[in-house]
Amino acid sequence: MILALALSIFSGVSFAAQQVYIWTDEYGNREYRDTPPPPRAKNVERRDLDVSTIQTSELPYSVQQAVKNFPVTLWVLDCGSVCDNARAHLLRRGVPHTEKNPQADREAFEKLTGGVEVPVLFVGTNRLKGYLASDWDAALDLAGYPRTPPLGFKPPARPAPVEQPAAAPAKGAPGGEASQQAAGQPAAR
Repeated sequence: MILALALSIFSGVSFAAQQVYIWTDEYGNREYRDTPPPPRAKNVERRDLDVSTIQTSELPYSVQQAVKNFPVTLWVLDCGSVCDNARAHLLRRGVPHTEKNPQADREAFEKLTGGVEVPVLFVGTNRLKGYLASDWDAALDLAGYPRTPPLGFKPPARPAPVEQPAAAPAKGAPGGEASQQAAGQPAAR
């Protein structure tokens, strides 16, 4: 019996949810029971509780520690092969990371990185500008990240692209003041 219970807990099999009844008795005391309250109980609540199970992360402990102590953030755009190689490098190693678009908050990016070039990799507080595989590997190794993807690794979602505001048409350009007047439309002032 104990073996069956232990196996079911560790294998992820869950039991039916338990119910707990909470009420106030005639003396004003709060009661917590797994049986329904007496008819004269006040403020009755019924709660369904899931059976407690041991929850584990899908990542190995060493990777959890690396993520906790040296979180990885990649600031990158769709800048071509350099940015594609930077993304692929982290995915090939299975490094859990956050990907950020510098166009989403350009001022903060410039303040944080001291420039506007991408890609920029942060491993904890260590900043690496540009992409050089050997430098990235050295920083990731030092932080304790594995060289190959750990079991349970799921690549992070890419951030949504940031829309750039459309530039106003210049005078004389199609859609500009001169073309609107030629089409018989008043120019916007």
